[in-house]
Amino acid sequence: MNLKQLQSFVHVAEQGSLARAGAATGLAESLISRHIAALESAWGDRLFERTGRGMVLSEFGRRMLPDVRCALDQVQRLEAIATESAGVPTGTVHVGVLPSLARQLLPLLFADLRATAPGVTLHAAEGFSGNLDEQLAAGRLDLAVINRYGAKPGRGEEVLGTADTYLIGKAAAPLLGHASIAFKALSGVPLVLPSTPNGLRATLDQLSRRHGMRLDVAMEVDSSGSMTDVALSGHAYTLLPLMAVQEELARGKVGAAKVVNPGIRRTIALALTTRRPVSRAARHVASRIRALAPNLVG
Repeated sequence: MNLKQLQSFVHVAEQGSLARAGAATGLAESLISRHIAALESAWGDRLFERTGRGMVLSEFGRRMLPDVRCALDQVQRLEAIATESAGVPTGTVHVGVLPSLARQLLPLLFADLRATAPGVTLHAAEGFSGNLDEQLAAGRLDLAVINRYGAKPGRGEEVLGTADTYLIGKAAAPLLGHASIAFKALSGVPLVLPSTPNGLRATLDQLSRRHGMRLDVAMEVDSSGSMTDVALSGHAYTLLPLMAVQEELARGKVGAAKVVNPGIRRTIALALTTRRPVSRAARHVASRIRALAPNLVG
């Protein structure tokens, strides 16, 4: 039994003869006759009674016709679903995002995916670059938005934009009276920073040694939100890109001074896992991040 045989059965039942079924389908009468004979042989009973006027459904044929039509309708629905679904991304995508960008990017990405790929489920993990690198390497993430300092992004990573580093503190704090602050002026300033290993910490350590100074790391916190909260208390400062404190700046709750001489510029990059093939859904999420993130980083 195959699909063409079932179709021939329905055509003969509707047309009432092999000749008319052949004319309606463009198939040879002999081929349609073989289709009917094959079904009768497989099912063990006659589907039609041959008469002088053509072919009439037997009692067995009348019982089989509704189910055969139902089966053919289901095949048509499957074909329609397949056509509509071809190329449409579906499945769960595990994405890592920097704390400094997560609060802005994730709501936009979620809304975008609901509109462009509702079959995709997003599983988001927030973390600093070192942690996200580890998860990418282990295959626990499909892709991640990460920081890179100094050297160019790693092989296969795509640059989404660059962001300068600012000294962040409570609005009107003494060190934030100007638009910028020299790196050397950070000596002895109580800072809230991520714990090591961390790209920012490594960069700060290198610059400190080069300038013969010591930074006062008063607290280590592995969350940019908590870093900002401590800085808001007025007892310490932190170092972040402006995108991490956009809302607080707009409300006048924090102040910011760009770190200069030297500046600390971070490259925001998109990295995909190399542990397994990247799914269609993950490629789609990556394309949407490429579209959304540069405006936020800038």
